[in-house]
Amino acid sequence: MPRIFEKDGFRFFIYSNEHGPIHVHVRNGDGEAVFLIGSKIQLRESWGLKVNELARAEKLAEEHKDLIVRTWNEHLKYLGR
Repeated sequence: MPRIFEKDGFRFFIYSNEHGPIHVHVRNGDGEAVFLIGSKIQLRESWGLKVNELARAEKLAEEHKDLIVRTWNEHLKYLGR
C-alpha cells in the first residue's frame, strides 16, 4: 500500500490494486475516509472519523492534490495499467 504522505496524524495512501476514478484513502486513529480527487475533492465514504477530522482531511487532500494525482499515476504506470 503506497503511502503518499502523513501530516497532523493523518496518513494518506492508495492500495496496490487500485481502480479508477482517482481517489485517496485517509486514516487517522480508528477512522478512515476515501476522497475522490477530481476538479474538486469529494468525500466518497467514511467511518469512525468526526466531522472536524473529515474537514481537516479534506483540506489536506486539497493542499496535496497534485502530489496525490502524481503518485496515483506513477503507481499505476509502475503496475503497467
